[in-house]
Amino acid sequence: MIRAALPLVAALALSMPAAAQQLDPKNPDDAFRMNTKQFCSLKEGEWAVHYWEGTVYSRIRGEKDRHLLDVAAMSMRQCKPFSDPVKGPGSRSVNREIVFYMEPGTKKVLDTWKNPFTNEEVEVVHVHNDPVNARAPSYARNDDGSPRAEFDDFVMDGYAYSGGGAALLFYDNPLAGDYQDFVGNKYQASEFLTAVMPMADVLDAKATRVRDNVFSWGRISRWMPWMKMGGREGLLVHYMGGLRLDSYDQLPDWMKKEVETRFPVYTTPPPVDDTRPNETSWTVFKKHIDEKRAAEAAKPKAE
Repeated sequence: MIRAALPLVAALALSMPAAAQQLDPKNPDDAFRMNTKQFCSLKEGEWAVHYWEGTVYSRIRGEKDRHLLDVAAMSMRQCKPFSDPVKGPGSRSVNREIVFYMEPGTKKVLDTWKNPFTNEEVEVVHVHNDPVNARAPSYARNDDGSPRAEFDDFVMDGYAYSGGGAALLFYDNPLAGDYQDFVGNKYQASEFLTAVMPMADVLDAKATRVRDNVFSWGRISRWMPWMKMGGREGLLVHYMGGLRLDSYDQLPDWMKKEVETRFPVYTTPPPVDDTRPNETSWTVFKKHIDEKRAAEAAKPKAE
């Protein structure tokens, strides 16, 4: 699905018109715009659709890593632009994201999974986090007008490369009790993102988004809660690659069918004024279990 036009776009960067139509990476206002349009848009109502797929491995000390599952994901994001006389241009993103767990080697989306470590058949709860929003707008400058945004992508041969950092997640596990500081029931994970895109799009002052963005994403985390691994030692490693699409319609047909059948609200991003608390795989799973328990408790009991 990756557009064959990527090398052509890079070549076109050499023939761009006057520099006056380009953003200046050294200007914090322009740097903010360059960063924002890589994964979102400077125009309200212009959606950012991403698709990525890959593999999930287990990692247990003293044991060979196992290929447990294949995965495919999508997200629907949009951004609301802001402007402040002191802080300059700003933006807040709103987003929904899905990860489908699949049988290795196929595109079969699983409803149940035979856990190879416990031999138990478990229900698969796919990631469907709605929303995953920025809590507040971010701006190009601080409250006193000093520069905040920087464009620090590595640039070579007409392409901008970003990555090298990690999102280090560490927070209370919503499935645990009230004594997490004593027993260590914290959710801990590391997420890694790298991306490459044509510098021509990044610099183009008239372009509201970077159209061609190819990226890889990885995560090292605890077992997914639906796997019912309890306190067993070990980790999951997700490793995936993907790209930005022009629209929802460019998603693979099988994924559109799954989305529209299982999670139809994901055909659009959240509204730009969305104020709901964010969801994670853990909070979604907790709601799922709570709903199942409530439904079971509401059933008439046999006399």
